[in-house]
Order: sequence, then structure tokens, then C-alpha cells
Amino acid sequence: MIRIAALLVLVCSVACSRDERHRAVKLDPTAPVVVVVGDARVTVELADTPSTVSRGLMHRTQLAPDAGMLFFMGYERDHAFWMKNTFIPLDMIFIARDLTVAGIVHRAQPGSERLRRAGAPSLYVLEVNAGWAALRQVTPGTAVRFENLRW
Repeated sequence: MIRIAALLVLVCSVACSRDERHRAVKLDPTAPVVVVVGDARVTVELADTPSTVSRGLMHRTQLAPDAGMLFFMGYERDHAFWMKNTFIPLDMIFIARDLTVAGIVHRAQPGSERLRRAGAPSLYVLEVNAGWAALRQVTPGTAVRFENLRW
């Protein structure tokens, strides 16, 4: 009985700390979070919990021209995304721990279940409207910074 109780405490501790690791802090709750990629700015929604990461931009029919979603993945690896139940064509910009662009998936096909990845480790993924990255000449190695956000 004691072993079971100890195991439950350990599992809860790991689960709770892992969930905390996924939470971002907006420095000013009234100001938007902005991601600056090179010289381009995009106002973002955050996906920083397992449920918001899983849902992403699914079931949306539009996204403002300079809007997007920033995913905090919780650990660095070559993350894979798909477009199932996503109706908007997107660019996926994979961002490394050092806040540079690790890779880009251009013009991901809406509704596709094909897994898309950068081929390099990333900690964050920025989803924006298809064509956004090419129009702003974003390439691997481009510097990234977050405004009004702390992890």
C-alpha cells in the first residue's frame, strides 16, 4: 500500500511539473504576444499546454494576415505536425532553442495527414498563413525574438 501511494505521488509530481513547464507568462496581460522573425512581426496566440498544442489552428476558416500561433513544445527535437482538420494553408516555422529558425515547411496542404517536419531540432513552432515566410524572406538561421512573453 505504501509503495502504491509513493508511486502515485511520484506520478503526480512528474505530471504536474511537466504541465507547468508548458506554461508561458505574458509580461503584460493586456498586451499581445508578438514574435519577431528577422524584421517581420506577427501577433500570436499561444499553444503552451498539451491540449492547446494538440488543437492548434484546427477548425479555423481564416487567420488575419499578420497573425499566427506559437507552439511551445516543451523539449527540443525534430517535431512533426500534420494538417488534419486544419482548413487554412500554413507555413510552419520551426524555431530552435537558440531562437533561430531551424527549418520551414512552406504552404502545408489543408486537411493533409502527412507528417511535416523541419529535419532539425526545434523547441517552438510558429504557424502563419501560407506564403508569409517566403514573402518576408525567412530562411533557416533567421533570428527570432519574443515580445511580451517569458517561458
